Amino acid sequence: MPMPNEEKLNDFIEIINLEAIQQLPKATEHFVSDLHGEYEAFDHILRNGSGSIREKVDTLFQHTLTAAEKTELCFLIYYPKEILQEKEYHHEEWIELMTQLVKVTRFTSSKYTRSKVRKALPKQFAYILEELLYQYDSDFNKEAYYKAIFDKIIDLSLASQFCEQLAFLIQRFVVDHLHVVGDIYDRGPAPDKIIDRLMALPSLDIQLGNHDILWIGSYCGSLPCLASTIRIAARYGNLALLREGYGIDLSKAIAFSRNQYQKNEGFYPKKTVDALSEEENYDAMVLQQAFAIIQFKVEAAVIKRRPEFQLADRLLLEKITKDLYLQLEDRLEPLINPCFQLVDPKDPYRLTVEEQDILEDLLEQFRASERLASHVHFLVEKGTLYQIYNKNLLFHGCIPCYPDGRLLSVTFGETSYQGKALMDFYQECLKQSLAEPTCTSDLATDVLWYLWCGEGSSLFGKKTMKTFERYFISNKHTHTEEKNAYYTLREEEEFCCGLLAEFGLEPTGHIINGHTPVKVKKGETPIKANGRLLVIDGGLSRSYQEVTGIAGYTLLYNSFGMTLAAHQPFTDRQTAIKERKDILTQKKIVVRQTKRITVRQTDIGKQLQIESTRLLEKNNPIKN
Repeated sequence: MPMPNEEKLNDFIEIINLEAIQQLPKATEHFVSDLHGEYEAFDHILRNGSGSIREKVDTLFQHTLTAAEKTELCFLIYYPKEILQEKEYHHEEWIELMTQLVKVTRFTSSKYTRSKVRKALPKQFAYILEELLYQYDSDFNKEAYYKAIFDKIIDLSLASQFCEQLAFLIQRFVVDHLHVVGDIYDRGPAPDKIIDRLMALPSLDIQLGNHDILWIGSYCGSLPCLASTIRIAARYGNLALLREGYGIDLSKAIAFSRNQYQKNEGFYPKKTVDALSEEENYDAMVLQQAFAIIQFKVEAAVIKRRPEFQLADRLLLEKITKDLYLQLEDRLEPLINPCFQLVDPKDPYRLTVEEQDILEDLLEQFRASERLASHVHFLVEKGTLYQIYNKNLLFHGCIPCYPDGRLLSVTFGETSYQGKALMDFYQECLKQSLAEPTCTSDLATDVLWYLWCGEGSSLFGKKTMKTFERYFISNKHTHTEEKNAYYTLREEEEFCCGLLAEFGLEPTGHIINGHTPVKVKKGETPIKANGRLLVIDGGLSRSYQEVTGIAGYTLLYNSFGMTLAAHQPFTDRQTAIKERKDILTQKKIVVRQTKRITVRQTDIGKQLQIESTRLLEKNNPIKN
């Protein structure tokens, strides 16, 4: 048989490689949701892989290390720089530590090809690490060779740096791909740091949430989104995010707010945020009043030019009476916390000259912020309204539907959309609005605001947003925001299987949502519809934790199946390191595979098989 030429030989070698890769175990997917600016808690969950690293350490060292020693090793992997600075290590201690870290690194990288591992290695130690990670064994013939490597690393004062690199590799290998199922922004203080962290990860996707859309819309020129963004930052005492995170100068807006608004108990920042100074509290309070009124005014402009949004019932400033009641169809509601001095009864939605000037100034600053621009472009590049990944359907909020289970039909222009087509339309609007940032009143930009608060929004998931009522009416019955029927129907397996079919998926897949905190204290479960749907918003945001009773759910999907991880509240990074206080995690297996899932059964495996088949057909000597 003649030897193949060089090109054919290369193709055959690639076919062997592609076929072999498909036999490897499926790598781990990590799902997180509703991060809401809680950077330190999120960062810790990434560092510990939702408890995965502790499991690996327990497995490897169950008979050789005490519980305290295993915790110490785990924290060294989570926070290597901080832990290694705590004490001086002797030569033999360095040897032991490096040996342990190499074992964990080998274990966590074992399901990857050597090529993939090699690409992840830091350049400075790539050769050494490759030697140590493959066939490292104290009984192997190269024992003296490996010991010499360790000895010389220590002698050259590189042990600390080397251990840090091993720790980061373990964090990298324990999770292959991250899914962020929406809501990075608002409530917590540091969403910007979360995005910086995400931008450094090698493999991830994002399903955008309603709070993410609000910030994207603000950057893209939606004035209602911009006003709401400033108001919410003031409401949660997060003005430092605007000033320090994105370089937004609020001095003009605060000076205006101080001049026009007075002390108003209904507008002080939420008490769940970190302590603010008296001046910071006051500034947030008057700014929140100013931008609540500005928000209602600029929303009216969109409502009037987009009647298809069906939001005319939100035109409430015109219904305020002289004696401070809200005139509804069947009754009068007394108003509390009034701050309507800049609302002209004859033209209630007209912006004053100063209000207009402040909005234009802030919009210009948002667009000029290089860091915000990089974050928004990253979100739109990596972010979608839904994601189909390994036979599962991911989206933040809901697929709007009617109570009888039919998909809600929403009309824009002359076209009606529902289900997958509706989500695709929203995605196109998102891209179009970012591509044309100077258009501030086009349909695409207005749709971004509709996604924040419209009845047909897949992100909002309610009939009406009651911001006005919550500020100004004491009757709590008026505050109720009626949820879309989806949130009742998602308990039914048949309904969820129908949604999977709408997106071209088999009924064996899963729907993965965030958006709605799981109230564990009241007995609510994140597992719906006989396991077909999983909700992973358990309340990472501190402002939710009194209601939920926990600090968030995350999900892990590896070759053995799916596991939900429920987390207890995280204190802070400094306390966690000092006290070796991990986020206590309880895990519940949702899906257990009787046979391990291989790469062949994943989306990547399908692509590898397509490429393998193409190469076989290319080199097939039998021609049709």
